[in-house]
Amino acid sequence: MNKIKKFANNLITPGGTFSQRVVKSGFWVFFLRIFAQGFSLLRLIILARILSPNDFGLMGIALLTMSILETFSETGFQQALIQKKEDIKSYLDNAWTVLILRGFVLFVILYFIAPYAAIFFSAPEAKPIIRVIGFSIIFQAFTNIGITYFKKELEFDKEFIYQLTGILADFIVAISAVLILRNVWALVLGLLAGNITRCFVSYLIHPYRPRLNFALEKVKELFGFGKWILGSSIIIFLLIQGDDIFVGKLLGTTTLGFYQLAYRISNMPATEITQVISQVTFPAYSKLQDNILKLREAYLKVLQFTAFLSFPLAGLIFILAPDFTKIFLGEKWIPMIQAMQVLCFFGITRAINATIGSIFQGIGKPNIITLGAGFQLIILVIIIYPLTNKWGISGTSLAVVIPNALVMLYLCKKLANALNYKLAHFIGSLLPFIIGSAIMCVVIFFFQVWSDRSIVSFLISILIGIIAYSIAVYEIDKIFNYCLKSNLTQLLKELKVKTKYE
Repeated sequence: MNKIKKFANNLITPGGTFSQRVVKSGFWVFFLRIFAQGFSLLRLIILARILSPNDFGLMGIALLTMSILETFSETGFQQALIQKKEDIKSYLDNAWTVLILRGFVLFVILYFIAPYAAIFFSAPEAKPIIRVIGFSIIFQAFTNIGITYFKKELEFDKEFIYQLTGILADFIVAISAVLILRNVWALVLGLLAGNITRCFVSYLIHPYRPRLNFALEKVKELFGFGKWILGSSIIIFLLIQGDDIFVGKLLGTTTLGFYQLAYRISNMPATEITQVISQVTFPAYSKLQDNILKLREAYLKVLQFTAFLSFPLAGLIFILAPDFTKIFLGEKWIPMIQAMQVLCFFGITRAINATIGSIFQGIGKPNIITLGAGFQLIILVIIIYPLTNKWGISGTSLAVVIPNALVMLYLCKKLANALNYKLAHFIGSLLPFIIGSAIMCVVIFFFQVWSDRSIVSFLISILIGIIAYSIAVYEIDKIFNYCLKSNLTQLLKELKVKTKYE
């Protein structure tokens, strides 16, 4: 019992070697995402059972409208504060002041453009929804800027508490509201509850008390780094949300509901792994940016870890998409199955690209990500209409996958040059997980041939798949000596409570 207490105390105590702090941070972020996605998946299943695809489409339109404004006014201040080597305390009040001004301006704009957004998407019901969710921008703006230290100093145990309270508030309010209202307003109330709670908790969990202050020099200095984040954010928004805008306008609100849910489910593992990796590695890479050797070593381990988790999860969603949809969501969601399967490949490339993005931000070269995203956007614009026109949302999904894969190759080449390693080494690091995932899908396919497609057989399929994948990767590692086992062992050793404070 004492050993367990000692282990827990060391996990939440700042200090120890840098690598130990990184691993502990990863533990807390990963733990948070497990909790978040557990509640998110349960929330999604309950809401999808009660609400219609049109309800999800209406909420999607409102979120798209808000996201457009937020993206085109992105400051990049938080990333700039994290990336800075020196103390950031003198910059915090200035950043907070700018964010509050931005929040009020966005709220007013959102209120007045709501009718036009509703007309654009031919969805008059979206107008009041857009106006109400604008309040979430206000609460986000007033959030305590001091919580930036959680990520900068790798104190993700506190970040865990901060984020979890918002997740729980969203879950409780959304589920309670949907049982009473049985309409799209359950989604709206859940979103507002989460943001209000996070704003309130941010002042309870961090002692910093921001004040209104505006020093032009410091704001300009932050924006010097943030402008690349702005440029990258705009392009990435058009890449990630542009397909939603296109589908909503061309194919209608209900089809948008199908597409967004397919996208969300297929990308859930990759998105969550990406969140874990990027939140921890960005500040970690920032601290290692002057040591290329250690930076390269750290990145290749992160790449292997990301692939080890994201490839099989995407494979499971691909092969089990039909059964999952019919069993958990219901027959009304069947039209999204094919799009969900295609988007699984987007989830994989997105996870890999995220590992590259965080390292370029960490070494102060966000312009490379912006250029890559611009190239990706050009390809998407060229191919999205003909593919969507021919195959519907399955074509839209394919239009999203192709440019993302091409840009992944471009970024890999750039990263190989930056870190001074061979591109073949990068590709070789992924092969065990590609082969293992393919074997897993084949095994599950043959099991499904004679299964009754019930909940029990669905769970058995997952178990069989995990076993098949684990065996395949283990054997490949043993034959070709990829050192996967030794890397994992080293990772586990870092979790031992041997810090310099013991």
